[in-house]
Amino acid sequence: MATVMEFNIPAEEFPPGSIFETISGVVVELERIVPHDARIVPYFWVRGGAIPDIEAAFGDHSGVDEIKLVDSVDEEYLLRAEWVPEYVGVLNALAKFDIVVLSARGTCEGWQFKVRCEDRPRIREFHTYCQDQAIPIEVGAVHALLPIQSGGYELTDAQREALVLAYDHGYFDSPREASLDEIAAELDITQQSLSSRLRRGYRRLVGATLKSE
Repeated sequence: MATVMEFNIPAEEFPPGSIFETISGVVVELERIVPHDARIVPYFWVRGGAIPDIEAAFGDHSGVDEIKLVDSVDEEYLLRAEWVPEYVGVLNALAKFDIVVLSARGTCEGWQFKVRCEDRPRIREFHTYCQDQAIPIEVGAVHALLPIQSGGYELTDAQREALVLAYDHGYFDSPREASLDEIAAELDITQQSLSSRLRRGYRRLVGATLKSE
């Protein structure tokens, strides 16, 4: 059964964490990870600093081979980083065990990861590997990813995907951590389509829970 794990690591133990040493108040969020010629290429949104300072701070880490500005929206910057192949770190470990990153958020206080794997044994192997490689992860929670059961929910796959992605990205948090535009872009649909999916999903969930009591 698919398993979700939440864990924390110190700010300095993840290559982008070098930014917190030079820029106060900055927040970094992992956008996605793309394999490229056997290298780990993560994308990050950064807010709370000027782009020259951000690029310089990222580039100071020994695990980063290259950093490039991809886009900017309202003083938030999307950057593409390329890892040094020999660097041993948490992203390399996640890739080694084919573990999916659902979300990752970093501040000067540390990094918070939420990841998913197809089975619990592989999660244990990942944890053991991190310990062996002196990657200091602190596990907060491990639980099964349970499907929505029958009983009236009747969410479509598209509605469930949109709701879960919005939840994982902090769309329902206060203050909101992600916009409709950001989530729609990840799903490769328009903002209007995403808004419609979320509304229909809300209606089905409320109808199956609150109205059924």
